[in-house]
Amino acid sequence: MKRVFLALMTTCCALALSAPAAHADAASEAAASELVDSVSGNAGRLRMVLQAMPKGGDLHNHLGGSVYAEDFLKVAANKGMCADGGLTRIVPPPCAPDRDIASMAVRDPFTYAKLVDAISTRGFQKGIGPALVSGHSQFFSSFGKFSPAFGGEVPRWLADAYASAGRNNLVYLELMYNPGALSAYMAAGGDEAIDASMLGASYEHEIATVEGLLAGTMADVTRNDAEARKRLDCAAAAAKPECDVAVRYLYSAMRGVAPAQAWRSLIAGFALAHKDPRFVGVNIVMPEDDPVALRDYDLHMAMFRFLEAKYPDVKVTMHAGELALGLVPPLDLQDHIAKAIDAGAKRIGHGVDIAYEAQAPETLVRMAREGIAVEINLTSNAVILGVEGGNHPLQLYRSMGVPVMLSTDDEGVLRSDMSNEYVRAVTQQGLHYGDLKEMARASLEYSFAPGASLWRARRYGDVVQPCVRGFAEARCKTFLAGSEKARLQARLEANFEKFEHTLGRFGSQQGAKEE
Repeated sequence: MKRVFLALMTTCCALALSAPAAHADAASEAAASELVDSVSGNAGRLRMVLQAMPKGGDLHNHLGGSVYAEDFLKVAANKGMCADGGLTRIVPPPCAPDRDIASMAVRDPFTYAKLVDAISTRGFQKGIGPALVSGHSQFFSSFGKFSPAFGGEVPRWLADAYASAGRNNLVYLELMYNPGALSAYMAAGGDEAIDASMLGASYEHEIATVEGLLAGTMADVTRNDAEARKRLDCAAAAAKPECDVAVRYLYSAMRGVAPAQAWRSLIAGFALAHKDPRFVGVNIVMPEDDPVALRDYDLHMAMFRFLEAKYPDVKVTMHAGELALGLVPPLDLQDHIAKAIDAGAKRIGHGVDIAYEAQAPETLVRMAREGIAVEINLTSNAVILGVEGGNHPLQLYRSMGVPVMLSTDDEGVLRSDMSNEYVRAVTQQGLHYGDLKEMARASLEYSFAPGASLWRARRYGDVVQPCVRGFAEARCKTFLAGSEKARLQARLEANFEKFEHTLGRFGSQQGAKEE
């Protein structure tokens, strides 16, 4: 550790003598790499270092799942809500005397803790709870258990998501968020049959209704974001990390519902993303192993193809391959990722079952060639699918040249955060600082943030011609002014430089006597 500390201090001193650089120099990056390797077996130090590390963007983050159970319970308590008789969920009042959440938190913290375990995966991850409940079931059932406390509090949950991104040193967040009016429109869809041949006529029947909802929806998004930033006191003079995170949204279509409802959700998502630049793309969510989702998978892909032709400006990322051997029959593992790419997906969320696909080698080569990235969710895959460590395909993707980035998925329900995903990448996947840095850069390069990239031909470190002399040059400033993506990438590089030149704070005990 003393050798590492001396190397860090040498690098820090060199910074003061060197000219400003467009990106961090090799010596400082090597020092950071040595530091991460040296603390990889020390959980506390590793967390401390990786928490401070700049991390780019989170491209796979569900608003509803980002909230911690305790925060739902605070809202429930303030609204006089209750726990049900079995302590399994939040329910509306009136409450039995011993099931009032507000008094339970003060009077009976052990009972309150059971409720936290019931509406998240906390207990499951600690080996607490019903022996016959899987991580998959505990996770997906949690959403219905806390849903009474979710409604009417969107600004609060947005503020919490922004704050978590700031705490974890992100510069960008692509948040899955469905405005209420469009969710209601989707839910009002019937259960009538629909097939690919009917999409054109159905679209013409539905689109006027959807477009009539967009102005109010966009105003609602504006209000919710403004209220969230007010909660965070973003107007204050002092800069706050959470207020500096650039936020864009993804609309989530639904796959585990009747075909007419799934279709409505997709029309709504594409129409909104086409109209509102804050929504940079469309996703599709809900358990991929759901019988309806499996039955209608090809129909959903046809829906995507139809709408992409109508709205070629709308980008698509899909949950695909969030499956594992044993969760479903082997035949259901053979082609979901390939079909998602054929249907226009520019990123894949999860992609866990890639090795089981019938054309896996060809699909991986295509992903590498076309730059189709994978949003890797290590905690989520471990809890929900039981896939972790050497069984996880992260290293397979990397070995085949497929771009990857870490993301949180549902950090509240999963009891995680982005820094924890980086810790898992080191301790369970054997990654090093350079690997983490590459994934952080990839999270911006393959984001749907608008504008040209800072990098030439996606070669990290090889900046575009206007910026070769530095980010402060006039030509570079002009280039950055025209590209949100490049501005975020330049900011990440500046954050890396600052981080890599201030590593001495992690290097040794404060006040320790050196020999």
